[in-house]
Amino acid sequence: MNLAAGKIYKGKEKSFRMFDRIHRRYDLLNHLFSFGQDIIWRYKLSQGIEKKDNQQLLDLATGTGDVAFSLLKHSPRIKHAHACDMAQKMLQLARKKAIKKKLSPKVSLLQGDAINIPYVNDIFDVVTMAFGIRNVTNPSLVLTEIFRVLKTGGKAFILEFSLPANKILRKLHLFYLRHIIPRVGAVISRDKHAYRYLNKTIETFPYGQSFCQLMQTAGFRNVRFKPLTFGVVTIYQGEK
Repeated sequence: MNLAAGKIYKGKEKSFRMFDRIHRRYDLLNHLFSFGQDIIWRYKLSQGIEKKDNQQLLDLATGTGDVAFSLLKHSPRIKHAHACDMAQKMLQLARKKAIKKKLSPKVSLLQGDAINIPYVNDIFDVVTMAFGIRNVTNPSLVLTEIFRVLKTGGKAFILEFSLPANKILRKLHLFYLRHIIPRVGAVISRDKHAYRYLNKTIETFPYGQSFCQLMQTAGFRNVRFKPLTFGVVTIYQGEK
């Protein structure tokens, strides 16, 4: 492991504390830096949910709950959403949003680690994780845990940042990640580290076919991926 990778790895061990520090500005910055595309990405994620009744959903690294809430809105056949995150202050915001959206009866918010999911085997029809798996110290273990809690035939959907295949777009996007986001993020969030950490995790995390291979190694079948917004994010899907 080189020195740069080592620093990123150590940062991931306590990344949830960083998210707690920026929780008040987290949603605002998501909308700002994605130019509002984060709403569309969550909607695209919901389109993969099967049209069968009474599904049980688990959303990992739920943050302020936007993925879980979006899926409940756009996939009405989900009976109940369970949402986990390590960051307590992010969960506090999620609880307030659930009340405001009148979704409290349909969502359970729990502090929990994706590396050690606090649920028994074979109980969920769908497991989602958006922009969280690159922040864990062991993505392969998370995928194994997701596989464990899924029912046979259940599906996992991972929404994660990636890099455009087009060389010109890739260069422009890297400039945006390395120079624009860290400066603006530091001013708005008042946290110099958080948005430096963002670009480093994106640039060092496997994406495309490389991530699909991780899912296949964890046991998933029918694994595929779909780049969105010129490839700056990707949805990965696999079945147990």
